[in-house]
Amino acid sequence: MERQNQTLVTMFFLHGLAAYPNFHFVFFLSCLLMYIVILLGNSFLITISILDSHLHTPMYFFLSNLSFLDICYTSASVPLLLVNFISGQKSISFVGCGVQMFFSLGLGSTECVLLTVMAYDRYVAICRPLRYPIIMNKGLCGWMAASSWMSGVLNSLIQTILAMRLPFCGNNVIDYLTCEILAVWKLACTDISLNKIIMLISNVFFLVIPVVLIFISYSFILFTILRINSATGRQKAFSTCSAHLTVVIIFYGSILFMYMKPKSKDSHGTDELIALFYAVVIPMLNPIIYSLRNKDVKEAVKRLSSHKCLFSNRRETQM
Repeated sequence: MERQNQTLVTMFFLHGLAAYPNFHFVFFLSCLLMYIVILLGNSFLITISILDSHLHTPMYFFLSNLSFLDICYTSASVPLLLVNFISGQKSISFVGCGVQMFFSLGLGSTECVLLTVMAYDRYVAICRPLRYPIIMNKGLCGWMAASSWMSGVLNSLIQTILAMRLPFCGNNVIDYLTCEILAVWKLACTDISLNKIIMLISNVFFLVIPVVLIFISYSFILFTILRINSATGRQKAFSTCSAHLTVVIIFYGSILFMYMKPKSKDSHGTDELIALFYAVVIPMLNPIIYSLRNKDVKEAVKRLSSHKCLFSNRRETQM
């Protein structure tokens, strides 16, 4: 009988932000604008990192991975979110829910590891500058990037399979914006102790350990910067990691605030707004932070612009 009830759930209904029905069109326009900025901004960083040879460094290799990850992460949920904001029937198929959960969880886990890898890259660049080209070689960079992606995919695959195999007994109304795994758990009509244990282990590997490693890396970085005698040298060293540190603080700050603040029924709508901020605003801020706070990117834009102008002048001369 339990198995029969489970098969009845072929579709989920998403009732996220139901407390703000009059603002759905505003949410739609805001998310659409931010999604366009995400696509353009992150595509810009990927393109300029490929085209400009001066940016063929480990730092921009990892930054390109982060930009591609942000595009994929938002594309896994935002398009459906936009449709649901202006649609009367906010629904998603059972398979679609599993796919969305897999990509969102997998890409989020990958970003946790990737930000840790980028912190290690900044540690080597500042604390071991003479050995930086030797340590951060192409082989190691490729292996670290691939490990970030594979660990995130593996974690998501295990948790998504466990979540989607739960019996829901006809419960198919998700009180959330997307098929977030914790929201789907609430619909289960069976014991989810195994899921919680796997989630706890996952949090240790993808949240606790990365935060500790990032803290250790920046402790060594700060200690090294303070030992630099010249103010110019200290400013230059800090500028090479300020963008990454800003992204880390915003990323983990949002996660900690979202999952560690006291829960209450009255704050459910606020929690969903914070989740919307985490899903859309942070990926939009990443390319802005790395562009505005990075002299290398600005100089690369100038070089590409000058090359384009030179190429255009040559074509006009030939004609």
